[in-house]
Amino acid sequence: MAKGSACLILAIAATVRAMAIHTPSRHVALGRIKAMRRAALTSAADASGAAPAGVTPLAALTSGGEDAAEAIEYPGPLTAPQRLLRAATFWSRALPVVFSYLGLQASVNLRERILGRCLEAEECEVLWEEAHTEGAATLKDAITTLKGFYVKTGQIIAARVDLFPKQYTDALSGLTDDFDPMPAALVRKVIEQELLTGDERFDDVFEWFDDAPLGAASIAQVHHARLSAKYGGREVAVKVQRPAIEPKLLGDIANLKALAKGVRSVPSIPVDYYVVFSELEKQLADEFDFVKEATAMERIADALERTPQGEPCAPPVRIPRPVAPLVTRRCLVMEYMDGVPLSRAKAEMERRGVDPDGPEARLFARRLLRALTDAFGRSILETGFFHADPHAGNLFVMRDGSIGLIDFGQVKQISGRAREALAKVIVALADRRSDTDPAELELIGRLALELGVKLRPDAKPEGPAATAMWLFDGSVDALPGGYDMGELSPNSPVKELQSFPGDLVLVGRATVLIKGIAARLGVRWSLAREWAPIARRVLAHSEQRTDAPSRTRFRTVLRTTRQWAAGRASQASARLPPPIRRRLAAAVIRLRKLRGLD
Repeated sequence: MAKGSACLILAIAATVRAMAIHTPSRHVALGRIKAMRRAALTSAADASGAAPAGVTPLAALTSGGEDAAEAIEYPGPLTAPQRLLRAATFWSRALPVVFSYLGLQASVNLRERILGRCLEAEECEVLWEEAHTEGAATLKDAITTLKGFYVKTGQIIAARVDLFPKQYTDALSGLTDDFDPMPAALVRKVIEQELLTGDERFDDVFEWFDDAPLGAASIAQVHHARLSAKYGGREVAVKVQRPAIEPKLLGDIANLKALAKGVRSVPSIPVDYYVVFSELEKQLADEFDFVKEATAMERIADALERTPQGEPCAPPVRIPRPVAPLVTRRCLVMEYMDGVPLSRAKAEMERRGVDPDGPEARLFARRLLRALTDAFGRSILETGFFHADPHAGNLFVMRDGSIGLIDFGQVKQISGRAREALAKVIVALADRRSDTDPAELELIGRLALELGVKLRPDAKPEGPAATAMWLFDGSVDALPGGYDMGELSPNSPVKELQSFPGDLVLVGRATVLIKGIAARLGVRWSLAREWAPIARRVLAHSEQRTDAPSRTRFRTVLRTTRQWAAGRASQASARLPPPIRRRLAAAVIRLRKLRGLD
């Protein structure tokens, strides 16, 4: 790992939370929601279905329980002394780590001047490895103590093995914010304040409500419940925001900004992280508004369920729909996703008797790879509006084998100009005939620079093209200019980056996730080739060129029929006995190899 990228260990270069959803003001939006809610209190749907084990039906609760809930008080914002103490704790942990890196850099420079030669790469590597190990332990201890937004920071660092030293990603990989869930009484209090109207009671809205959260995060936690008959009687997930969390998290970001500002002039730090955290501060405010999150869910789901021509199609991933009458700024009721997070998929496979390394698991992984490639390719290139926080916790493996995508607190809208520039890069990469042709490399490099990528002045001429290939084409063995494909290699083109456009950083999060899945499968997967048909359609549309209506209609019908057949086949195979499923999966994999698809 390069020295510069390790100096500011709390920086999150690739995680700018960008939400560009144009929704009405809070009061207008909430007014519309309450009007929708009044209209929704009509006919009742099927309310059958018992509560899960350990969950008490709300009708059985006594009035004493309600009185106890009323006695629950919201935690208030941090007081001035509490804010000062929290900031002092942060600085007391962060500064020694930063100074240790700066001191090590100065020591290395001094030794090189005294000796009159540069230290051997192995010598430098040992010094930096020791610094990383100590810094990672200190950072994990600080995050565990402070919690709040620092937990999210640690989770992001753990997921970005392409940007941070292995010692940090390993130390923080076990971080979870499930260790600090809200008390059930407080959760119910928030729901009562946000959702109940008039003389409604809790059990007027929910038939049963599981007090044990499905998951708890820095901003909110999610519970499983069933709506009452008058609200449709279906199972839902209820996302509840922590009271008074907004000023606490924004204060945490202010500390990170101050840290980044203090090291802006350090030459060994290649990226201006102060700009990154300033943008993060602006965008985080939208993540506290669940009305905007619900809008994002609907918008992306609608886009994926139709072709660019407006024809219906099978979506590559399933997205929960919000229950419109039950959405406010701090509470979001949505469809329940019956599955497990991808992060727990291996344990679930073992529980169900499926070999995680067997043919069934490999076949599922290929479906996952295809689903994510299609979903993000269409979202990024067709509309420019996409899920900006893809990770294993936000991907669900459904009971029928389909893929679900949740948590739309972080979304991004990129401009039409950026979409077209990206589409041109994708097409140029897909159409190239070799990885060494100077003319093709010059074209790809020029298009990459048009995206806003800036490399160091001393970077090789092949640097821009190598960066584009590293980002969008995992099928190559070597990059032009002698660069390496490995993100952590000292010779990676990533090390040549001087600045990276915010739009492309968030696109890069999706590509890194997909590349990682392909690498674990041992599959040579080129996003450029997979996304090229979408990119060509985008460019054709921008040039006012369209196919004949009859031809478009036939292609749409054929594609929809194939998707429908594939979906039905997947559902049918999920119901087969395990031995037959394993044989079927093995046969499919052998067929793919015979056809040269692997």
